[in-house]
Amino acid sequence: MSLSELFIIAIGLSMDAFAVAVSKGLSMRRINIKRAGIVGLYFGTFQAGMPLIGYFLGVRFQDKITSIDHWIALLLLVVIGINMIRDSKKSKQEIISGSSFAQSVDDSLSFRNMSVLATATSIDALAVGVTFAFLKVNIVPAVSFIGIITLILSMIGVKIGNVFGVRYKSKAEFAGGLILILMGIKILLEHTGIINF
Repeated sequence: MSLSELFIIAIGLSMDAFAVAVSKGLSMRRINIKRAGIVGLYFGTFQAGMPLIGYFLGVRFQDKITSIDHWIALLLLVVIGINMIRDSKKSKQEIISGSSFAQSVDDSLSFRNMSVLATATSIDALAVGVTFAFLKVNIVPAVSFIGIITLILSMIGVKIGNVFGVRYKSKAEFAGGLILILMGIKILLEHTGIINF
């Protein structure tokens, strides 16, 4: 997998964390680089850790399913993408109706609060880690890259949420879902030899 493909996947995966970081920023009365960095560090660490776990799970079953691995990669990425797009529609409705997710996200940076949010936003990355195992991706640079991208985008999300509110949350989730679906289709087309990018 090329660096550009990995970058696109990292952006797609980080959109959930970005959306929650926007909500977190909205709930914060006081924001500084340290508080934004803490949010970014939680999301980045979990977003890097989940694909690592998924990768080791995938490696265990890799030999048994190599002939259909590209179909599994497509299925996982499309399902994750569709869920993100569906969530973006819910977010939009919540913003319109006034009961936004941001109201349920407080400004606490406690371990309990942040680890729950970071786990919730990184579950999708577990399945992507399984996909990485099937595609024989060099996992350490891949998860490091995903973690760093998520950290940076989460810090930006906190600032955006604090300044502009939640108007970018649903757009970010929609874009992330679409990116993952397109990457799944690209992987399938490459592995079946239909198109060679």
